[in-house]
Amino acid sequence: MTGGVSRKCSVILVGFMGAGKSSVGRAMAERLAWTFEDLDIRVERRELRTVAEIFGECGEAYFRRAECGALQELLEEVDGQDKIIALGGGAFAHEATRKLIESAKLETVFLDAGVDELWLRCTRQAEAQEIQRPMLGSRGDFAGLYETRRPEYLKASFRHETTGKAVDEIAAELIQLLRLKDEYC
Repeated sequence: MTGGVSRKCSVILVGFMGAGKSSVGRAMAERLAWTFEDLDIRVERRELRTVAEIFGECGEAYFRRAECGALQELLEEVDGQDKIIALGGGAFAHEATRKLIESAKLETVFLDAGVDELWLRCTRQAEAQEIQRPMLGSRGDFAGLYETRRPEYLKASFRHETTGKAVDEIAAELIQLLRLKDEYC
């Protein structure tokens, strides 16, 4: 930093469940030697319970408030640091959370894929890791939620298609698209 001007070169990945936000974010951070932050993990650390437990015990409204608080804390730490931040699937669709991000003036990237691919990725991950995804539900509910949230995701700075692509391929494409190795970062 020069002349007291703070730089902001962090990037926020948004999108629906299964879009690859965490996997791609980790891969990007590793390639760039940046820090990776998963907002859901930060919420879990603050709340001392899993996202599924928070949803089950307190409901979605409580979770969104906790998520917004965790994001505010995270954004206060970003100044002058290079971070890749992965949001939970519903975070960017939540108005208060999106306004926090807009006020931080960070680039946002909507990782998009077809609903069939997203469903397949989520169900495979849930089975493989034996995890519960609170918003997974039925295939029809999943598709309906995706369609409801998609217009909000499209408010991101960029949209990037991930259908049929490997994590490393997506990470490389985003680094190039966002010019993250250029001088201005």
